[in-house]
Amino acid sequence: MTEKLERLAREAEELARSRFRELEETAEHNTARILSAYKKHRVSEAMFAGTTGYGYDDLGRDTLDQIWADVFGTEAALVRLGFVNGTHAITCAVFAPLRCGDVMLCATGLPYDTLWSALGVHDEKPGSLRSYGVEIRTVELRPDGTPDLAAIRDAAADPRVREVFFQRSRGYTARPALSVEQIDRAITAVREVNPGAACVVDNCYGEFTERREPAGDLLAGSLIKNPGGGLAPMGGYVAGRKELVEAAAFRLTVPGIGGEVGASLGYNRVLYQGLFLAPHTVAQALKTAVFAAALLEKLGYETFPAWNAIRSDIIQSVDFHDPEKLKRFCAGIQQASPVDSFVTPEPWDMPGYEAPVIMAAGTFIQGASIELSCDGPMLPPYRAYLQGGLTYESGKLGILAAAEKLEQEC
Repeated sequence: MTEKLERLAREAEELARSRFRELEETAEHNTARILSAYKKHRVSEAMFAGTTGYGYDDLGRDTLDQIWADVFGTEAALVRLGFVNGTHAITCAVFAPLRCGDVMLCATGLPYDTLWSALGVHDEKPGSLRSYGVEIRTVELRPDGTPDLAAIRDAAADPRVREVFFQRSRGYTARPALSVEQIDRAITAVREVNPGAACVVDNCYGEFTERREPAGDLLAGSLIKNPGGGLAPMGGYVAGRKELVEAAAFRLTVPGIGGEVGASLGYNRVLYQGLFLAPHTVAQALKTAVFAAALLEKLGYETFPAWNAIRSDIIQSVDFHDPEKLKRFCAGIQQASPVDSFVTPEPWDMPGYEAPVIMAAGTFIQGASIELSCDGPMLPPYRAYLQGGLTYESGKLGILAAAEKLEQEC
């Protein structure tokens, strides 16, 4: 490492540490909430045993659903290994309130690529689109990236609108993540004009970054992101109103059976332990993101959010304006990973995305975004999306390796 990079890294860490106490206090608050739920539901060794086959009467699985609902402030929850990814869980949540002929209103603009594909829509023209008999309408965010409450209120007033969808994180866009308060204000605006519409929140990357979760009718996300604590091997969750969670369960399995089945196969222990660790792990990822922003800003790159910004998700973006720099940065992250450090990532046509994507992910769990990873579409401004870090120490080392790769090969 050059003397210049060593000096900038020291300065960046000094800045970053000024934010750490706030992140640690949030983690402590959320850990207390989870511990309280575990005590309330009398978690015991017996709940860690797994089931096979249909998975009927799985005490650990069913108790975890109740704990999840308490922690997320909802009536019910469905936490299942059977969700193959976050998009699967979110899609089950999206279709839970909808029937043929209904209108779905996307209140945060077009959903991200893979969800857009899951909705069966392959046309990005603005306006009214149809998917599986459901009409999809969009309301764009304001120029500053915040929800347009007046436009949402006007669009949601149509009684045919049966669902209003919110994407908390940014996807492959430059907008800020939405805070819990911003989402709740938008949900209040919807309920003022259309109390029968279900408000569905894609909660991915946002869990435990704040002291509570959004007050949506359904929340959905992935277990290999924030709430799995780096231990969950796969899966997703849906949490919200009881009847809507049941409808999502029918989407996951079959009507009439829903959440009563789904063998846990001995994984209950890691799901309980992962949720318990999640607030701490999320804080480690946020510390890594703050340090990354501080260092890369000092190196002259455009970062979003800034190192001292309030954060509502774990994603940190960096604009390189150069495809080779994006590749080098991802290569540095990969080479500092505990798994597949000898691999050099290359752009490829990932399913569900319209442009080639480069992804550095030397993770213990394949695709786990709570572990240090970095990806980005090979399109201007050649923006890297950095997320995760199971520990701040390993995250910091990964950022330094990527920065050194940039400096050495410029």
